[in-house]
Parts: sequence; structure tokens; C-alpha cells
Amino acid sequence: MGLGALGSTIAETLVRAGIGSLIAVDRDIVEFSNLHRQGLYQESDAAQRLPKALAAERRLRAMNASVTIEAHVTDFRADNAEEIFSGCDCILDGTDSFETRYLVNDLAVSTSTPWIYGACVAATGMTATIIPQVTPCLTCLFPDPPPPGAGETCDTAGIIAPAAQIVAALQVTECLKLLSGDQNALRPGLLSFELWPFRLIEIGTKDPKPRHDCQTCVRLEFPFLEGDRETEGIVLCGRDSVQIRPPAQGELDLKAVAARLETQGKVSVTKIVLNFETEGLAMTLFKDGRALIRGTTDPAVARQFFGRFVGS
Repeated sequence: MGLGALGSTIAETLVRAGIGSLIAVDRDIVEFSNLHRQGLYQESDAAQRLPKALAAERRLRAMNASVTIEAHVTDFRADNAEEIFSGCDCILDGTDSFETRYLVNDLAVSTSTPWIYGACVAATGMTATIIPQVTPCLTCLFPDPPPPGAGETCDTAGIIAPAAQIVAALQVTECLKLLSGDQNALRPGLLSFELWPFRLIEIGTKDPKPRHDCQTCVRLEFPFLEGDRETEGIVLCGRDSVQIRPPAQGELDLKAVAARLETQGKVSVTKIVLNFETEGLAMTLFKDGRALIRGTTDPAVARQFFGRFVGS
């Protein structure tokens, strides 16, 4: 799920390893700013603004023609999640969106499918292997997603390639253990690292179990899969705008968000609203997390813009 810094490395490594079948999902296009950390793509892909899923499919087939590859250029959402990943043996997380990760977690737990969480930004990364009903799920580890604007994104903080490569390598290793049937060799708990300066933290490595009151893997409630926690993208009639209303509520520190966006485009901020312009789109962000994205009437484009620069 996702073919950016993590997903592109994961996909290439698995295909070269001879995995039987790979489903690759991404809604984004290849950009020149991706190339320093997404080795699956080339400058020609960025020049043509190819969808990452299609560029990846073409290159992966050239690496190993015996692998069955199914590429989806789509916005992964509650209404298509089950159809896309039906029958998978393992799901690997290459996303940059907490909302999407909780959707994957709901799907994985509801279908008893192992999945491997991964995240990286700047010079940090973390990963965990999640076996439904056996290990803690994502909701056990992080009961609530952080509100939009609470942390850095790859677009605001950047990312160095080694951080992504390390997380992807750890994820693929766990996947190979799972697919080869060696579940006893899986790494327990959550692993977090920082490369610059270096530190390594392991959490919950001694016989980790699902949290006794977990909404997802104990109470079997799946609000993200049922669409109850999905970011709303509402087209505003006659205004060439989309309103974004994220499910996570909380008051934003607009000055802190503005500081992260200063190098990305034109920013102005007051006590109650932040205005940001870049790449032909403009965003008005309110303290409650709601945003107006001007310059498009496509909710998927608006959600992607919001996720890149605010977080989701």
C-alpha cells in the first residue's frame, strides 16, 4: 500500500526475491523531488508525470517477468479496500497517512491478515509486525491518530533515503519470514530509530499481546473500514474549491504549521486562519483542522494536497 520512499523499495525487493504475486496501490504521480529516495523511478517518469503505480508496474515486470503484478492507480478508501486486498497473504505499509494506516489496520484485523507497519520522515523511522489476535495492532500501539498538523510530513521536513531504505528492509525481512512460514522468527514489538544523531529504541519486545481494551482487535470495531472516520472532501458549488474535514479533531497550532510550510510556498497566518499557496493550489486552514483547498474540484486531489502539507 503506497509506492513512495518505502513502498517502491519494498516492491522492488520483493519482486527481485521472486514473490509470486504483488498488488501495488498508489494515487500519486512521479515527481522530480521523489527521485533521491525512490529508486524505482527515473527522470523520464517524472518528466511524463506518470502515475507511480503504472511506472512501478512497468519497471517491476522488467525485473522479474515470472511475478504477477496488479497495479492500481486509485485513492485507497473504505469503499474499495476489501476489493483491492481480498485474499492477500500479507499487507505492507508504504503510506504517509495515518488515516490510511488505520484503514489498513481495520481491514487486516477484520480479515485476519498479517500486515507490517512502517513510517519514516527526515532521518527517523519505525516499524512493527502486526499479526491480528496475536500481537498488538496499530490501535493497541496508538489508540488515536494524531490530529492533522501535529507533526512533520515528508514534504515539510524532507527525508533522507537511508531512513526509508532501513525501514523497507526491515519490513521486507519480516514479510519473508511470514511468507516462508517462520512466524517464530518474527521481531516482536515496535522498533524506532533515528539516524542523525543515532539512537535505537525497542518497545514491547517481551511477549507483546493485544491491549485488553483495544477497540479494533478486542472489541472488533472498524470505524475506518466502515467509513466513519474518513476525511471528508466536499466540493463547494461554483467556487472551484473542496472543503476538507479530517476525522481527528483538535485545535491546531497554526504558527507551528506555518513555520513548517515557509519553505514550501507562500504562507500567511493569523490567530484563527492560515493561508498557503503552492503548485497552483491555495489552502485556507482553520484552527479546528478544517481546510478549504482552492484551485480544484477533485476531492482526491484536495485530500492529497492536505495530506502532503498538513498531514492525515
